[in-house]
Parts: sequence; C-alpha cells; structure tokens
Amino acid sequence: MSNLIGSLVPLFRRSFLQLTVARNYATPKAGGALGGSKKKKLGKLGPVVEKKVIPVETDTTRLVSYVCGSNILKQGEDVKIQPDSEYPDWLWTMHVGVPLTLEEMDPNTKAYWRKLRRMALQRNNKLAKLKKF
Repeated sequence: MSNLIGSLVPLFRRSFLQLTVARNYATPKAGGALGGSKKKKLGKLGPVVEKKVIPVETDTTRLVSYVCGSNILKQGEDVKIQPDSEYPDWLWTMHVGVPLTLEEMDPNTKAYWRKLRRMALQRNNKLAKLKKF
C-alpha cells in the first residue's frame, strides 16, 4: 500500500507542475500581442478622450433673439425667443432661487410633503449606516 502511494506522489507533483506551466502561457508579452502595433495610452480610468472644443456665440443680436445651443440636430435652427405675452403665466411665478426650507413651505402643498418624506428617508439612511449589523 505504501509502495502504491509512493509511486503516485511523483505523478501528482508532475501534474501540478504541468498545470502551473499551462496557466502561465497566456500572459501577454511586453511588446503586445501584435508586436510593433502601438496602442493609445491608458489613463487610470481608461482611454484618454480628447475634448471637443465647442464654439462660443459672440454675436450679441443672436444671443438676444435666440436660445443658443437649443438645436441638437444637424439641421435646423435654434429656438427663437418670443415676447413675454406668448409664454404661460405660471412660468413667471416659478421659484428659481435657493431651495425653500421646510418652514418656508406651505403644509397644504404636495411639494411640502415630498420634501418631508425625502428628509425622513435621508435621516433613516444615515441612522442605518450607524448600526453595526
């Protein structure tokens, strides 16, 4: 029995060596797989992307009469600005400044309750992070 085990040990060692050699054959060479072909340099986060330079509109009459950059199609023209009477009334009553605090909002509005719910969810998430398990 011990003679059988003694004869199998060299087989196991040899098969282990063959496996380790077989695993190492697929490592790429320093020159690359294709030899002399040059690849683009990779940054830490992937290939370096060249930035597109977008032309800035300098014509003042065009800046005053059109919404510059609103046309995303290859054809066509930017949207022309219309007189104030052409726009709906609610547009001029919109709040565009710093977001209102909960105390400044009216409790009878849907926005108040959405903000309250969002604040409660954020608070619960912070408390859940503090728990160990």
